[in-house]
Amino acid sequence: MSVTGADRYTVISADCHAGADLLDYRPYLEKRYHDEFDGWAATYVNPYEDLVADTADKNWNSERRIAELEQDGIVAEVVFPNTVPPFFPSGSLMAPAPTAEEFERRWAGLRAHNRWLADFCAAAPGRRAGVFQILLNDVQEAVQEIRWAVEAGLRGGLLLPGTPPGSGLPELYSSTYDPIWAVCAELGVPVNHHAGSAAPPLGDEPAARAVFMVETTWFSHRALWHLIFGGAFRRHPDLKLVLTEQGSGWIPGVLDMLDYYHGRLVAAASKAATAESRFGAGLAASMGKGPSEVWRDNCFVGASFMRPHEVPLRDRIGIEKIMWGSDYPHDEGTYPYSREGLRFAYARVPSDEVAAMLGGNAARVYGFDLDLLDPIAAKVGPTVTEIAEPLEEPPADATSPVFARGASVRVW
Repeated sequence: MSVTGADRYTVISADCHAGADLLDYRPYLEKRYHDEFDGWAATYVNPYEDLVADTADKNWNSERRIAELEQDGIVAEVVFPNTVPPFFPSGSLMAPAPTAEEFERRWAGLRAHNRWLADFCAAAPGRRAGVFQILLNDVQEAVQEIRWAVEAGLRGGLLLPGTPPGSGLPELYSSTYDPIWAVCAELGVPVNHHAGSAAPPLGDEPAARAVFMVETTWFSHRALWHLIFGGAFRRHPDLKLVLTEQGSGWIPGVLDMLDYYHGRLVAAASKAATAESRFGAGLAASMGKGPSEVWRDNCFVGASFMRPHEVPLRDRIGIEKIMWGSDYPHDEGTYPYSREGLRFAYARVPSDEVAAMLGGNAARVYGFDLDLLDPIAAKVGPTVTEIAEPLEEPPADATSPVFARGASVRVW
């Protein structure tokens, strides 16, 4: 893409969040659950301050979202969940896997969210790619829901739950989930894995919260090596995996590590006399390509508010792999200072690379129509000249970590 200083970037946020107000899910539930839902909702106390504040309607007020995103220079969004669906103890993104007794009602609640989301996306044609939800407890139910979601126009792909220790679910490398990978590859459905959805419960002590902050992205990253070593991409070469809101600076180092283990284990497998040979037995045949090749051919990163220290690694990550996100409407997101956040990170980056990371890559992965979005961006998008101007001082009231000074590349 060739751009000039006066041109405006078409910005697609690859990481936003939305959901219905609690009672507004009721019409989307099957009627047989209505009485039970009424009793549950009457006693449920929402634990999230931002979902009961005056600004909570950012999650479901379509007109407000469009206005605020356009004010922020954004013309389209990938919509992950945020609110509490029926029969869930918390937001579904971080809720533990349901027990066998909980599964039926939780599944009904997620299906209600998916149906609400289809209507929410239809209210802004071409500007929202809704990420629908599944549970891993029943693979065939999940496959049916994937097919329904594609028919319903939810183009954001599925949200892959985690399988944290203690979940009782097979690990993500298990062939149990092959029907899910197969239908996603067949229908061109991106598999999204978002931070926070794979960590085990840690409790409520102050130390537990600190440990969560340190470990949560590592647990989210596990989906990458589980699917690689499990051979999902060998069996389904059209499968696309997107790792969202997990940072991006960790990727080159982790790929180096995975390549090392892959090479070491495959080599050891041919030496039957070594103790290590059993660890690599069958690995080459089952997983196919090496980790870096899989990343190159099948994987992407939803690099929410990409930070300045990560930008120099963009060539090693793959410029065509990176999709910027604002994380609207979260406090750690860049709204209402997305333009400033973009300047802070991308001021010295060539404009064609910026254009790819801000919208071109997301349009390709999620199927946005740039012929529809470019004319809107021509009115509200940030200009090339604007983003090229370095930001000397972050806004005083900005709350996004993108503006944090002294940040460095994480180990994971």
